[in-house]
Amino acid sequence: MLNQKSILITGGTGSFGKKFVEIILKNYPEIKRLVIYSRDELKQYEMAKTFSCEEYPSIRYFIGDVRDGERLKRACENIDVIIHAAALKQVPAAEYNPMECIKTNVLGAENVINAAISCGVKKVIALSTDKAAAPINLYGATKLCSDKLFVAANGTTGNHDVRFSVVRYGNVFGSRGSVIPFFMERRNSGVLPITHEDMTRFHISLEEGVNMVLFAIKEAWGGETIIPKIPSYRILDVAKAVAPRADLKIVGLRPGEKIHEEMVTEMDSMNTIECKSHYVILPLTSTWSSEEFIKKFDGKKVPLFFKYNSRDNHDWLSIDQIRELIRNQIDPNFNP
Repeated sequence: MLNQKSILITGGTGSFGKKFVEIILKNYPEIKRLVIYSRDELKQYEMAKTFSCEEYPSIRYFIGDVRDGERLKRACENIDVIIHAAALKQVPAAEYNPMECIKTNVLGAENVINAAISCGVKKVIALSTDKAAAPINLYGATKLCSDKLFVAANGTTGNHDVRFSVVRYGNVFGSRGSVIPFFMERRNSGVLPITHEDMTRFHISLEEGVNMVLFAIKEAWGGETIIPKIPSYRILDVAKAVAPRADLKIVGLRPGEKIHEEMVTEMDSMNTIECKSHYVILPLTSTWSSEEFIKKFDGKKVPLFFKYNSRDNHDWLSIDQIRELIRNQIDPNFNP
C-alpha cells in the first residue's frame, strides 16, 4: 500500500509519530520517503538516534511549524500522503494561552489543507480527539474546528485529486501526560490523587492508533470521521491496578476536564454508521453516495440519539487486564 510512496507526518516526533515511523519502516521497507515534520530540533536529534538516515535512507527530518504555511508547502513537495498529528494538546495550557492553541490547531490545520492541495498530495489523514466531541474546553473546541476544516476541505479541492479524512480516538494508553505514567511515578508515595471517583476513559494503544490511521489511508473516501470500537476502564481501577495499597485522594476535576470521554454525540447519530470494528460519522455533504459507502463497508445506521462514550460502553477492562497491559506496553517488570 505504501511502498514507493512518500509520506509526511506533522508532529512526527511525538508518541504517535515515533510508533507510526516504527511500524511503517517495519511493514513497508520500500517506502520512498518518510518525512518527519516538527519544530523541535532536539526531539528530532533524539529520534534520529533510533531512526537514523544512514540506516533508513528513506527518512527525512524537516524542521518546521504547521503555523508556517510556506515552510509546510516546501516540505510537502512530491508527498503522496500526509498524517497530521501536530497539535497543542495540554488542556490547562490551552486555557491560559488560547490564541497560541488556535494558531497551531486551527490555522495550522488550514495550512496543512492548503499545502496538500497546492502540492498534489493524494490523501490526508488528520488525528482528532474525544475532546472534539461536544467540547467543554478550548483544546477540544480547536480540534472540533480542525475536524470541520478537514471535512469541508473535500469540497474545495477543485481539479486536485486529494481526499481529507479524520481519525478520532481518546487518550493513548501510557502516552506522555496520561494518567498511567503519572500513577506509576507516584505509586511509591503511598497516595494517588484522583480527580473524580466516577471518571472513565477509553483504552487504545499506540499500535492500535497507528493501525486505525493505516486503515484510513487505505479505505477512506474523503470527509468521514473514523472512530474505533475500543474498551473502557475506570480510573479507580487503574489506581488499584498500579498501587493497590495506596490511599486515594479526591482532588477535584481540573479546568476543562471531562468525567467521561465521548466520541460520538447524540447529534452525530443522525450521520453515523456502525461497522464491525469502528463507527463512521459521515460528512453532511459529500461527492459520493452514503448508500454505496454503507454497502461497501457492510455498515448500518445507528439509532437516533445513539451516543458512544466511555461511561456507557459495553466493553470494560478489569484490574488484571490493566496490569497485563502495563506489563506489555509500558513496563515489562511491573509488579504492583
